[in-house]
Amino acid sequence: MNPDRQATYAALDAWIDQHFDEQVQFLQALVRVPTDTPPGNNAPHAERTAELLAPFGFEAERHAVPESAVRDYGMQSITNLIVRRPYGDGGRTIALNAHGDVVPPGEGWTHDPYGAEVVDGRMYGRATAVSKSDFSTFTWAVRALEAVALPRQGAVELHFTYDEEFGGLLGPGWLLAQGLTKPDLMIAAGFSYDVVTAHNGCLQMEVTVHGKMAHAAVPRTGVDALQGAVALMNALYAENARYRQVRSQVPGIDHPYLNIGRIEGGTNTNVIPGKVVLKLDRRMIPEEKPAEVEASLRAVIAQAVQKFNAEHGYAGEDAVRVDIKRLLLANAMTPLPGNAPLVDAIQKHGEAVFGEKPPAVGTPLYTDVRLYVERGIPGVIYGAGPRTVLDSHAKRADERIELADLRRATKVVARSLVDLLA
Repeated sequence: MNPDRQATYAALDAWIDQHFDEQVQFLQALVRVPTDTPPGNNAPHAERTAELLAPFGFEAERHAVPESAVRDYGMQSITNLIVRRPYGDGGRTIALNAHGDVVPPGEGWTHDPYGAEVVDGRMYGRATAVSKSDFSTFTWAVRALEAVALPRQGAVELHFTYDEEFGGLLGPGWLLAQGLTKPDLMIAAGFSYDVVTAHNGCLQMEVTVHGKMAHAAVPRTGVDALQGAVALMNALYAENARYRQVRSQVPGIDHPYLNIGRIEGGTNTNVIPGKVVLKLDRRMIPEEKPAEVEASLRAVIAQAVQKFNAEHGYAGEDAVRVDIKRLLLANAMTPLPGNAPLVDAIQKHGEAVFGEKPPAVGTPLYTDVRLYVERGIPGVIYGAGPRTVLDSHAKRADERIELADLRRATKVVARSLVDLLA
């Protein structure tokens, strides 16, 4: 190995070690500004992030998504940030993307979800693992790069966005659609023990089951929408069981699956429900075609309703009927041939820093990285975090980040940037 390059890696590691306490404090400041989505009032966090970046000489461009578009989308405010760090003519432009929006904390916490408490080498709080941690990973990697390696060509951009939980269209999708950025390569927030090169797609749908409301004392005068919804759910769960026979060829991804995540309906305990709303989430493996998946689900729903009406003798105005609305269609992420430099650099330095080579795998999650890849920008998912989502407690109580992983992942990203800009 080039001894000069090896010395640069060692100097990067030392700089990150020297400034790690400051990095932890930076992350704590970010965690302490809530970004629960819903309701999705994320502009205050973007403003706080920009303020925290300014002392480093990092000027954050504030790109506010128009309020009408945000409201129609179901959120309150989105301001996406771009920090551009140009180093000279030639070379690649590498984007580092992390999202600040998160699901609400929910119940069961033993630590303040916005306290960013550090206990036994872990920081606890909503978004410590996904993905405010990588606001700090990427910022400190770039700071180390500029302090030590003094790059002379290419550029790095920090993309801090606020629409991953709803699908990314008003986060990275909006920045890309507006022509505000077009990097050559990108790394998105992730965990430290894998390099993710592919992920599932996701179809989310809202199914409204209509019946006829009636007094519970005379149920025959109504049509029970909940009973129709139960028949519909049974058909969907039977379909989910069949998905286990459909296998993906991508390591790390098993099979498609379906979840009914929310049910709403009825007006009171003594009233036959006249309307029930189901919200379902269908994860698609990379080999599936989204249009075919959606058509198949709609057919399953239609057949279940038709069978239910026939079995109960419902027809005309007394028949159960459904309305179906697509809420989200996120395509799967598939590897682009140009992602090899990203994978090679992260695997090399992951092995050097962690002592084990992170495998290139797929993940059953879906992310907004797909929006870069769909525009021909090779990307991978890598950042600070444990081996699994389960270990991180992401989207559960007591979400946490191991500070040792945060420190080491920052070194891996900083070292990788040296290689990618060379």
